[in-house]
Amino acid sequence: MTDYGRRNFLQMTAGAIAAAATRRPVDTAPPQRRSDELFELSLARASDLVRTRKASPVELTTACLTRIDRLNPVLNAFITVTGEQALADARAAEREIAGGKWRGPLHGIPLALKDLFDTAGVRTTAASAVFADRIPSEDAEVVRRLKTAGAVILGKLNMHEFAYGDTSAQSHYGPVRNPWNRDHAAGGSSGGSAAAVAGGLCYGALGSDTGGSIREPAAYCGIAGLKPTYGLVSTRGVVPLSWSLDHVGPMCRTVGDTAILLQQIAGYDPLDTNSISAAPPDYAKGMQQRKISTLRLGIPRAVFYEGLDPEIEQAVNGALEVLGRLTASSRDVQLPPYKTLPVVGAEAYAFHAQYFTKTPELYQPMTRRRLEAGSAVTAAAYIEGRRELDRLRRAVGAVFSTVDLLITPTTPVLPPTVRDAINDPGTPPAGGVAPSLRNTQPFDIYGLPSISIPCGFSRSGLPIGLEISGPRLGEPAVLALADAYERATEWHRRIPPI
Repeated sequence: MTDYGRRNFLQMTAGAIAAAATRRPVDTAPPQRRSDELFELSLARASDLVRTRKASPVELTTACLTRIDRLNPVLNAFITVTGEQALADARAAEREIAGGKWRGPLHGIPLALKDLFDTAGVRTTAASAVFADRIPSEDAEVVRRLKTAGAVILGKLNMHEFAYGDTSAQSHYGPVRNPWNRDHAAGGSSGGSAAAVAGGLCYGALGSDTGGSIREPAAYCGIAGLKPTYGLVSTRGVVPLSWSLDHVGPMCRTVGDTAILLQQIAGYDPLDTNSISAAPPDYAKGMQQRKISTLRLGIPRAVFYEGLDPEIEQAVNGALEVLGRLTASSRDVQLPPYKTLPVVGAEAYAFHAQYFTKTPELYQPMTRRRLEAGSAVTAAAYIEGRRELDRLRRAVGAVFSTVDLLITPTTPVLPPTVRDAINDPGTPPAGGVAPSLRNTQPFDIYGLPSISIPCGFSRSGLPIGLEISGPRLGEPAVLALADAYERATEWHRRIPPI
């Protein structure tokens, strides 16, 4: 972490954490537990304990802040920790719950936000010197919904600068490190979100995904990361990379946790031009009721299964065997072929032009090169790219006439080292896609729901991810199969050695 980051990442002291832990809780609060007993809880389990008043929001929040204080200096997952406000919100939640006013499963649960979600009165930097002092006046719509649900926001998470990369090593605040091996990258661009969840620094986090930025870091850090259907979750108040491809979604320790978090943030936002008018079902209930044994699986071997790291190939083959026992059938399928579109580059430059033309030196070198390339996209190329994007989103629906869900490796490669991620950014400045995003980017283009869940580990102890994708608004089936696989295996139960 940079010196600047050390000076700014905490808005409270270790003494304040200790003082908060000794404040007298409401009379009905249970005795305090050790923080190392609390950080291993899933969001769902923590919520059950809070609802039944067997654990308090103050306990959970204090445990998270203590763990952040101890581990963030080595993981560099947080840019800003809003500790005092988090404890105040936790005490308020505790009083409400004690008074019989339980708002739902996120009430009193400590969560964190990728640092491109606007937060009123709290800086939102997008991990860039360009926005180092930017303090929004309003919350992003998804942040407003989390606060309405009573969630406790711990702070803002490190990321790849402006979400324009796949490693989270290119950040004004220094690289995010993987909890499973700190010499390796956590993935990107939502690397801080993945590292914080995997490391037990929070019970869930929000990320954004334009080419794989939720699912790739989820795979690299051994957690569940869900990219919903395009437009299902509002992106209003989120610093954009590409308006046509940006998705917002949950990153959690279990599939069930992602369903809980998705429930609160999904739904129509009339002020978001990309929002779709679709009433969200009960995701947790649907996940439990969906009959898995009737599902037909599609295996798109072309491209997605080519050039895999041998350890990833072995782990995914093992996962396919498990899924084969759980479901009705599987067959090879072909997805509509596509080429990398110029949409992201053009839209990224459109947003950044006002800043880039004035202070290009404030951008990380890789981001600067990509924005320069985006400035060269012609109007004709952009229009053709948008038309092709719309065509692909319509064409992909035909695949689901013969199958219900698609199964692929999340990434074809294992996490790079932080050193390699800094020295070799991966994606050519003129376009293309980083190797790690090859299997995730198509589902952003298609706009389909897609989740990454852990399905194994390399011999060196690095997590491997399995990707399950479904048709438009097919989140219930995606979640149901992911949950069934999770229940049939033990990969998600492993804890990083930190």
